Amino acid sequence: MKQALIVVDVQESFRRRPYFREQDLPGFLRNVQSLIDRCHSRGIPVVQVFHQEPGDDMDNPFTSASGYVRAMPELSLQADAVFYKQVHSALFGRTADGASLEDWLRQRGIGELLITGIRTEQCCETTTRHASDLGFSVRYVTDATLTFPMRTRSGREVSVAEIQERTEMVLEDRFARIVSTAGALG
Repeated sequence: MKQALIVVDVQESFRRRPYFREQDLPGFLRNVQSLIDRCHSRGIPVVQVFHQEPGDDMDNPFTSASGYVRAMPELSLQADAVFYKQVHSALFGRTADGASLEDWLRQRGIGELLITGIRTEQCCETTTRHASDLGFSVRYVTDATLTFPMRTRSGREVSVAEIQERTEMVLEDRFARIVSTAGALG
């Protein structure tokens, strides 16, 4: 089955958010870069998706006016295609000329997606569920996703490890095969 690597929202915008934490970023970026390099060497297409909100508010790091809707400079990525989305699922992303990611994948006969990116429980998980519902096979590369601690409604902080564990639990054997970077292409 033909594969594609989907790199979701690995963009400078996140560095401008108050919840951003640098501590897990180096390992995450190493894992994503490893997958990019291995996919390129095997001829597997690499797709880059950016979250871009409408409007020209320069204070919103997710608008094009802010200048932060761009790849994190630590990544060396020459994407086969670039898509922009305004919602959580990358499959709703569109190229500059209006082609959707779903159509792009289907036109190339791609049946399996490798999901990586920021944030684990939001855009990565949503893209995984959406892709599965559309009939794609999905490998969720858990250590090539990144998130940040969150607070429950009652005020308890939920750690990155807890969020990752929960995401793996709800996706495993329902929407995706959970894999590590090392085993993603095996």
